Amino acid sequence: MNPGKRIHAGTIILLAFAAWFLPVPDGLKNTQANKARFIASKVNLPFEEVRLTVRLLKTDPKRSDAEISESASKQKKPLEADQVRRVREELAIAESQVAEQELELLTEDAWKLFVIFIATIAMILVDVMPIFICSLGALAIAILAGVLTYKQGYSGFSNHTIILIVVAFAIARGVVKSGLGTRIAYLVISKFGGSTLGLGYSLAVTDSLIAPSLPSNTARSGVVFPVTDSVARSAGSAPEDGTRSKLGAFLIMNSIAGLSISSGLWLTAMAANPMGVELAMSIDNTIDISFGSWLLASCVPSLVALAVVPYLLYRFFPPEVKKTPEAPAAAKAELKNMGPVSRDEWIMASTFAVLIGCWAMSKSLGMNNTAVALGGLFVLMVTNVISVDDIRSSNGPSTFVWFASLFTLSSHLDKFGFMEWIGGLVGATINGWSMPIVYAVLLLSYILIHYFFVSQTAHMVAVFPIFLTVGLEVGLPANMLAMMLLLATNFFSPITPQASSGNAIFAGSGYLTAGEIYKNGGFVTLVNTIIYGTVGTAWIWFVFEYLV
Repeated sequence: MNPGKRIHAGTIILLAFAAWFLPVPDGLKNTQANKARFIASKVNLPFEEVRLTVRLLKTDPKRSDAEISESASKQKKPLEADQVRRVREELAIAESQVAEQELELLTEDAWKLFVIFIATIAMILVDVMPIFICSLGALAIAILAGVLTYKQGYSGFSNHTIILIVVAFAIARGVVKSGLGTRIAYLVISKFGGSTLGLGYSLAVTDSLIAPSLPSNTARSGVVFPVTDSVARSAGSAPEDGTRSKLGAFLIMNSIAGLSISSGLWLTAMAANPMGVELAMSIDNTIDISFGSWLLASCVPSLVALAVVPYLLYRFFPPEVKKTPEAPAAAKAELKNMGPVSRDEWIMASTFAVLIGCWAMSKSLGMNNTAVALGGLFVLMVTNVISVDDIRSSNGPSTFVWFASLFTLSSHLDKFGFMEWIGGLVGATINGWSMPIVYAVLLLSYILIHYFFVSQTAHMVAVFPIFLTVGLEVGLPANMLAMMLLLATNFFSPITPQASSGNAIFAGSGYLTAGEIYKNGGFVTLVNTIIYGTVGTAWIWFVFEYLV
C-alpha cells in the first residue's frame, strides 16, 4: 500500500472509530419502520406484515380493511381484515401521540452497522484495498462485534440472486471460450458494416445480443474491443500513428455508449441489476421485478436509446472516415478463418436460448431463475464447453464473496430501520414538493453523484436503497422508481472514464483522451437521461400499472 493510500485508510479508520462511540442520533423516532415495529409489539403480529399494512394505510387511508388485506395478500404478506383494523387503530394512536418516547429510537446496532458500511464504501471509493478485502473485513467486523448474528451475517451467501450472479459469470465463460460472441460480432459487421455509422450500430447491436449471457460489462468489453480495434486498424486508423480520429476514436466511444444501454436492457446483463432488484424487494414488499417484467419495462427506452445514441454521437463526435467498404469484407475473412460453427458454439447457443426462454417464462412455469441457471451450467460442463478451471478463472468465486457481503450489510441496514430513518429525514425536507419534481431531483442527483464513484455496484449498494426509500416516503410508484434508478445505474456509466470497469479497456486503448471521454461521455449520459427520463418513465409506469 503506497503512502497516500495509508493516509486515506488511517483517516477513514479514525473517523469510523470515533463515530462508533458517538451517541445514537436522536430525532428520527417517528419513521414508518419504527411505527410498524412499535405497533407489531402492541398487536402481537409479525413485523414485516405490519410494516406493509402501515405503508398501504399511509398510501391510501380511505381504503377499507378488507381492501388493504387483499392488497397485502397479493404481496404474500397477508393480514386478516380484523387484524388490519387493529393495526389501523394503533397507527392512529401512534400518530396522535405528542410524547414520542414510546416509539423505538434508532437502535445502537443500526448505527454501528451504518458506521461499518459507510467506512467500507469509503475504503472502496479511495481504492485503499480491493473490494473483496474491504467487504470481507466489514462483514467479519459486523459479526465479531455482535452487530449482526451469525445467521444474519451469512444470509447473503444463501441468497438465490447472489448465487444466480455467480452462475451467470461461469456461463459467460462459455460465450467467450466457444467463440460465439466473436462470431456474432463479425456476422453483424459483415451485413451492416459498410459505413462508419453502420459499424457503430453493428457493434452496439452485437453487445446487446450477447449481453444477457455476460453479466459483466467488463467481460463484454473484452469481447467487443478486439473486434472494434481490428476493424479500425483494417481501415487505417490506429492510436500509434496519429490516425485514431479517422475511425477508431468514434467506434471506441460508441462502444462505451453501447455498454451503457445493453447493460440495462437485460436483468442479467450487469451483476448489479439482480442484486438491486433483491434489495428493492427487501425494502418494499410491493416491488416485484422478474426477468420478464424487467425486459418488458426496459425494452422500449433501451431500443430508442440504441437507435438514437449512435447517430447523435456520430454528429457530435464525427469520424473523419464516413464509408468503410472494406469492413464487411474483413469481417467475412475473419469468419472464414474461424471456420464453420463449432460443436461448442452450437451447444452454447442452444443452451443459452433455452435459458432465456425459461427465465422469461419463469413465473408462469413456476421455475426458479437460479435453478434454471444451474441447470444450464450443468449442461455446459457435462458437454465440456466449460471446465472447472474455466469457473475458477471466471471471477465468480471472488464476486460471490464480496457481493454476498455487501448485500448482507446493505439489506440489514434496511431491516434495522436505518434506510427508513434516512428516508424520513430527507422526506421531511422535501415535504410539500410535487411528486414529479421529487422524482426528477432524485433521478438527476442519483446520476450526478456517480462522478464520485469508480464502481457501479458500490454506487448502487450505497445510494440506491436511500433514494428508493425517500421516493417511497413521498408516494412515488414503487416499481417504476426502483426500475428507473436501476436503469440509471447502467446508463450513467459513460459519465467519466472510471465510471465503469467496462470503460477501462476502451479508455486505456489510446484511441481517446481523458478529456474526450469526459466530454462525449457527458453528452451520451445527457441523451440517455432524456430518453429514459421521458420515454422510459412513461413506458415503465404503464408496464407496471397495466401489463404486469
